[in-house]
Amino acid sequence: MFRTILITMLVLAAVIANLRDDLASANGSSRTLVVAIDGTGDFTSIQEAVDRAQKGDTVFIKPGVYAQDLTIHSKEGIKVVGAGADHVTLVGHSEYVGVLHIGKWPYGATNIEISGVTVHDHGGHAVGIFNATGVTLRHLHVKGLLFSQQVKGLRIENCVIGESETTGVQLADTQAVLVGNVIHDNDHGVNVVGKSTVRIERNIIVRNLFEAIMVEEGATVLLMGNTLVKNGSGAAFLGSSRNEVSGNIVAFNKLGFVIDPSSHIMMSFNAMFNQEGNYMKAASPPIPAPELMPESDLVTDPLFADLDHDDYRLLPTSILINRGTFPHLGALPPVDHSLSRRQ
Repeated sequence: MFRTILITMLVLAAVIANLRDDLASANGSSRTLVVAIDGTGDFTSIQEAVDRAQKGDTVFIKPGVYAQDLTIHSKEGIKVVGAGADHVTLVGHSEYVGVLHIGKWPYGATNIEISGVTVHDHGGHAVGIFNATGVTLRHLHVKGLLFSQQVKGLRIENCVIGESETTGVQLADTQAVLVGNVIHDNDHGVNVVGKSTVRIERNIIVRNLFEAIMVEEGATVLLMGNTLVKNGSGAAFLGSSRNEVSGNIVAFNKLGFVIDPSSHIMMSFNAMFNQEGNYMKAASPPIPAPELMPESDLVTDPLFADLDHDDYRLLPTSILINRGTFPHLGALPPVDHSLSRRQ
């Protein structure tokens, strides 16, 4: 009898909680659902908090290391906010590949924002986004592959993505903007494939074994104001891809731009300074093609503030300041020595 009463009470409590959630959503009020691994929040499970969240709600994750997986699907207009990438870490669970999944066939997800956490690779995969619309990733540290397929309105902003044994960011059939990120120490930095349309702007992409950026058959990419350094090559434009490439610094790589003759590319005001060639025709091995250099491009040492310590700001003496319509080429503004003199 007691067990039956207890089960009935638990079921009733769950029903009441769900009704309360539905009423809050209907009234347009938003809530903050707190997750704490030590039990001081509303939940200890991030997944349970997300499952309970309704449109307009925020799931806040308190500091800790969470050996949990998270899948967000059939949700609209929710935020998952960590206490900071230095304080919240998701490491996944041994039964699953990957850690953070947004969207899922056929359910999808809409207007989802994730910020302030570190996501570790698990089983060769860290973050996967599938069949979703309006996803924003901001101030994340992703240690492993970030993969996207059939996503509209993906924005990856001010994230640090690296240490993948394959690719840092792979975008397939995706409409996306990548802005202000550091993408480092992968086999490949960014790979854009399929019917993707991607804007890559003001990113630092560094120390990738092969290409910093590879654009493949059918994809369309705008590559503007990036700093691509210490990679196998700066960027490869392959197949029938369509590309606009302006205001970038491509320096201290083995190769600069590798261009397939069947690709379509417009280049202007790029700064090139690479070891074995700045403009190459795609072949095996690539063939030097200096004739591909447009008149507005420059071949010059960028004069970084401190190349050895990854400070890619330009020195005030760099000729890459005030070029064309750009106040400076590359991702970062120049060093402002006037500030140190005033201090």
